[in-house]
Amino acid sequence: MSLVNLQRRTFLAQAGAGAAVLTAGTLLGTASAAATQAGPGNVAPAPAGRPAKGGFWPGNTRLVVSISMQFEAGGQPLKGTDSPFPRVDFPDSVPTDPATNTWFAYGYREGIPRMLDLWDRHGVKVTSHMIGDAVKRHPELAREIVARGHEASGHGPRWSSQFAMSREQERTFLRQAASMLQDVTGQPVRGYNCNWLRRGPNTLSLLQELGYVYHIDDVSRDEPFIEQVNGKDFVVVPYTLRNNDIVLIEGRNYSPSQFLQQVKLDFDQLYEEAGSRRRMMSISAHDRISGTPQMVRVWDEFLRYANSHPGVAFMRKDAIAQYTLESPLSLRESETL
Repeated sequence: MSLVNLQRRTFLAQAGAGAAVLTAGTLLGTASAAATQAGPGNVAPAPAGRPAKGGFWPGNTRLVVSISMQFEAGGQPLKGTDSPFPRVDFPDSVPTDPATNTWFAYGYREGIPRMLDLWDRHGVKVTSHMIGDAVKRHPELAREIVARGHEASGHGPRWSSQFAMSREQERTFLRQAASMLQDVTGQPVRGYNCNWLRRGPNTLSLLQELGYVYHIDDVSRDEPFIEQVNGKDFVVVPYTLRNNDIVLIEGRNYSPSQFLQQVKLDFDQLYEEAGSRRRMMSISAHDRISGTPQMVRVWDEFLRYANSHPGVAFMRKDAIAQYTLESPLSLRESETL
């Protein structure tokens, strides 16, 4: 990262974010305030049939939009990693795949800085799922994400198949996932996202034991819910595949305009349903994909569109989890096997 880019983003963070430097603990205690950060579209009459107090969401919020921003670039394996390039079986004498690594480098050099400016323009706060090795290699960027008011969430210390680990191996892995982020950002880590959502039989139990509050490795609902893990409440803030840039843009070769149409349709249906039940829209942005120029234009249009609707709020996942724990209207499910 060049000194000029770092200075530019430092200035923007100081000028644009100001007092937006929040710890996860602070935000968890102010879920209602967090739900009103997204701009003038947040105040709306309560839908018919909705209780005046203790509603589906804080205040007059009708629909919550939960954005994941994956900070993975710099934490990928040095070779043998999925990318737009044809897979090559490198001999042991070749230690790395330079072409693929440049594709990932785009995420921290261009993608995340561009998205951070976008979120600031719209007053949106997101949850950033950070790989520990990516944070270790680019600590200044991780600190800037948190300085601008976003959540740092666990995504593993490295890309590994933790479902194949023993319980003690996975315990160490999850401890590292949190400590590597907290040591750099100073923000407590409350949430977790497995590599491709693939958790193992011990994952939830260990997360609960280690002090995590929620996980996102579930696509079974359009609202957060509570599971019993180790006899205690543990929150699921569902993730998305249908509104996921790596699935649609890279996997299905959607154009940016097709991606925009998809997320608008999803938003419209959930906004309609939100008049009578708790609804949350989940949408995912990967550093090297949604941080490209054309995709940031698409995101900009979507954020304008969403904020033009009364009662829409963008919330960090730690705030969503805390509100879910406190609300008597939260759904409770048995643990998915």
